[in-house]
Amino acid sequence: MKVRGKVAVITGAGGGGQGRAVARRLARDDASVIVSDISERGGRETVRLIEEQRGRAAFFRADVGVESEVRELLAFAERTLGGVDILINNAGPYFHGAPFAKWMETIQANLMGTVYGTLHGIEAMRRRGGGAIVNFGSTSAVGHGFKHSSSPPYDIAKAGIARLTTTLAWLGEKEKIRVNCIVPDWVDTDEVRGYVESLTPKQCEEEGVPLPLTPLDDIADAVMDLIGNEDLAGRVLVWWTGQKRGLIPVGDLGYARLE
Repeated sequence: MKVRGKVAVITGAGGGGQGRAVARRLARDDASVIVSDISERGGRETVRLIEEQRGRAAFFRADVGVESEVRELLAFAERTLGGVDILINNAGPYFHGAPFAKWMETIQANLMGTVYGTLHGIEAMRRRGGGAIVNFGSTSAVGHGFKHSSSPPYDIAKAGIARLTTTLAWLGEKEKIRVNCIVPDWVDTDEVRGYVESLTPKQCEEEGVPLPLTPLDDIADAVMDLIGNEDLAGRVLVWWTGQKRGLIPVGDLGYARLE
């Protein structure tokens, strides 16, 4: 898919992270962008940055954990810009703290927010004759007992997002709606950079922090590849920081061997 002239909706695009980077990249490539976030100030700043570069954008506040708000977000895109061709399900908070804290809030915003966006995005894309959805996972949810985060519900949600993606592969051939997922590792967002800068070199080593962090522009490039490659549907793109990104093979059993 070429994004020029298309309408894209990006959730969680109001901060200094992946959502904003992808929104700005889509706008630079001449897509019209709906920026969404729970932060009106941050979302409007993203719109300002896009318009500063002569791009076209509008803001709509939505909490992705509330289905009615996701439905209204996509309706706003259709009403304002004529439809939805691209949906980036990026929004999803990570709550620091005890491992049993904020389970339902984390799963609701991350997993169910992506589910709501995908289901209502499919409806909107059917009216356009097709489209592309990109979901965001996390390497903390890859593998069994390997590099999990300190938040079990976050990893549960991100694992569910990857499986949601693969179970919808059939939509690519049947309805020309391609659902794919990017699974990045340590990305150079404001939040992650701030955390890493608070660590000593020894703590970075103990936590296995890879340096340098993956640049936001590189994440945006990878998302654009998933949008543009019409051969990809139901695929999961994993990108460990400092390594070459790659797709999980079709038919992968989810483990290298059995004991």
